Order: sequence, then structure tokens, then C-alpha cells
Amino acid sequence: MDITWILTIFLIGFLGSFVSGMLGIGGAIINYPMLLYIPPLLGFMAFSAHEVSGIIAIQVFFASIAGVWVYRKGGYLNKSLIIYMGGAILTGSFVGSFGSKFLSESGINIVYGVLALIAAVMMFIPKKQIDDQPMQDVTFNKTLAILLAVVVGIGSGIVGAGGGFLLVPIMLVVLGIPTRMTIATSLAITFISSIGGMVGKLMTGQVEYFPALIMIITSLIAAPLGARAGKKLNTKSLQGILAILILATAIKIWVDIIGGV
Repeated sequence: MDITWILTIFLIGFLGSFVSGMLGIGGAIINYPMLLYIPPLLGFMAFSAHEVSGIIAIQVFFASIAGVWVYRKGGYLNKSLIIYMGGAILTGSFVGSFGSKFLSESGINIVYGVLALIAAVMMFIPKKQIDDQPMQDVTFNKTLAILLAVVVGIGSGIVGAGGGFLLVPIMLVVLGIPTRMTIATSLAITFISSIGGMVGKLMTGQVEYFPALIMIITSLIAAPLGARAGKKLNTKSLQGILAILILATAIKIWVDIIGGV
């Protein structure tokens, strides 16, 4: 544990949190593989999948709340969507995070790989042109939103994520929510989800506290910067960036899973 190690964890957390605020995700889609692979690649001791998921659970909590703070006055937060999906995903994330201690290292990686693959596929499905729709006219299927939120919560709770990288394509493709409302609202729902995930990881002793503290600091700095950057980018660019990131991480994790079989 030296300054180079601290700087490595800081930069990983900064990148993940910046993208978190910009794209409406918790940052786990980026930070999970980076924490898993970069430290040992640089000669540092590797984190286990359980430790990575625990650290990520803490990071997602602070990154999402910092991002929501920037979006709070923009009129993009859909309170109805937050209430319906937030309660469902909180329940699912606690169940997933608490139950993750019974999974093997490869089991957690496989869950992450499946989630990333599903999200990658969904991001490339053609979307309806709804971004010009007035915010007050936005509606959604409440039953479907609740069911999907529970499923996302369980899966994301296992890997320590808030589920934002799945919530965004679900809200865009399945529920038909405009892009900027999706980004802002997804951050709020991810924050709620991360509460269950963080509590479950802490209760089961899966959190390494010092790297988690570094992640907290980076989240509070980088997530608001990312959210401000996201407000300035056009919606097509935001969707494209997220699609490429999710696809790249899905490919990487599955190459390693298959290679380890």
C-alpha cells in the first residue's frame, strides 16, 4: 500500500464516477473490471471478486447521490418512476447483496458478465424518437417497471452495482423514457438501490474499507463533474458512449470467464 497504489485506486474511481454522473449509471460497469484487472496488472495484490463488489457498492452509493445533486433542479427527475422502481430495486439489491456471500468468485463474475451482455444488447436495439416529448407527458407501465426493477436489483446487488447500467437501457428501450430524464432518474433509482447493496455487503464483511474510502472521495469529486458534462452533450452521443463502454466490458469479462473454464 504505497502512493502509486493509492493513485491507481483514485484514478479508477475518478473515471468510473465521472462516467457515472455523465451517463446516469453508478459506475460499476466500468469500475468492476478495472478494480479486478488493473491492480494485479501493475504488480499490486489483486482484489477478490467479493472485495471488488463490496468496494463498488460503497462507490456507487456516493457517486449516484453526487450526480443526483447536480440534476435535482433540471426538471428531469421523474418522481413517479423513482417511487415505483426505487422501492422494488431496493428490495432486490438487498437480497442480491446479502446472498452474494454464498456465491463463488467465478459465480459473481458470471452474474456480472450476464448483466453486462444483456445491457449491451439492449443498447443497440433501435429506440423510438421520444426525446422531444414534453416531460409532463411521459408515461410508463408501472407493473413492468416494478418487475424489472426487482430483477435488476437482485443481479446488481450480487456484483455490488446500483444497476444503473441496466436501468438506462431498460428505461430507454422498454419503458420509453426520454434520454435526459432517463439519465437523471436512473441516478436517483441507482442511489436507492445502492443503499440495499451497501448494507448487504457491509453486513456480510465484503468491504475493504481503505480503498472504499478512496472511492468515496473520488465519487464526490468526479460524479458532479460528469453530470455537468452530460448536460452539455447531445443525447445520441450519450447513448453511443454508454453502448460502447458496456459492450467492451461485456466482451472482456466473458473472454476471461471462458478462458478460465
